[in-house]
Amino acid sequence: MLRKALEADGVFDLRPAPFAPMEAVELAHDPSYIRGFVDGTLPAAAMRRIGFPWSQGLVERTFASVGSTLQSAWDSLELSTREWGIAGGLAGGTHHAFHAEGAGFCVFNDVAVAIRALQNAGRIRRAAVVDLDVHQGDGTASIFQNDPSVLTFSMHGANNFPSRKQTSDIDIDLPDFTGDDAYLRALEDALPEVWGFEPEIVFFQSGVDTLRSDRLGRLSLTAEGLRRRDHLVLAGARCRQVPVVVTLGGGYSEPIEATVAAHANTFRIAAQTVDPAVSPSIIGSRQGNQRDGRNITNSWK
Repeated sequence: MLRKALEADGVFDLRPAPFAPMEAVELAHDPSYIRGFVDGTLPAAAMRRIGFPWSQGLVERTFASVGSTLQSAWDSLELSTREWGIAGGLAGGTHHAFHAEGAGFCVFNDVAVAIRALQNAGRIRRAAVVDLDVHQGDGTASIFQNDPSVLTFSMHGANNFPSRKQTSDIDIDLPDFTGDDAYLRALEDALPEVWGFEPEIVFFQSGVDTLRSDRLGRLSLTAEGLRRRDHLVLAGARCRQVPVVVTLGGGYSEPIEATVAAHANTFRIAAQTVDPAVSPSIIGSRQGNQRDGRNITNSWK
């Protein structure tokens, strides 16, 4: 639904998501965990923690989701050599995945994989994660714990999942029913520390489960509040010429159309923030892929 909404706008460069290479995923995750997931041999308890039943389709979706964020990171840096660089994916933001286990419908941590891949290639030294999903980015915080090269910032519901929080570099725990004004003041107060870190790229986890209509969020933001949130982050990066990667994150509104509209607004604000001569790159789905599962799995090996 989101892809169709953005296609109808006619201003986005939507491309199929490539599969993330196995060697890139191994930069952020334990190889035995990766192999167990790919082969379908993870213990039942590990799959219950992830929340999805195992299937070949889940394996393909997971590697494509991570691949979309990884490709978006490369595109953002490439665009930044000419203009301000911003790219994103209609997936990703799987911030509950830890180094050796998944959780909360997150198998691999796409943002961590992308950061480690860019660092491993010598393209960046310092990165920042701005995670504004209603749930704390616990897996991201854990992976980058005590890593001075990555700043992790999570602003989330204090009483929401996960019950056991990790320690980000910046954590802002918000009470239930926080509205637009208090939320935006907290964000405005925190962002100067992010920019002061002088990151060479920012990963924006732009979950929209903070909406008032969201059945899991409980923070009571309006659609206009979310638009102002997105503008604060993206305009701040734009004026400092910091490349940005946008990942989708969560959204569970009833009706679901409210989630779709909010996600679409994030990408529209990104497009408006870009110089009119530059088209933002949005890495999308793998529709049309004709390779069978065996060949795909072999390529990951």
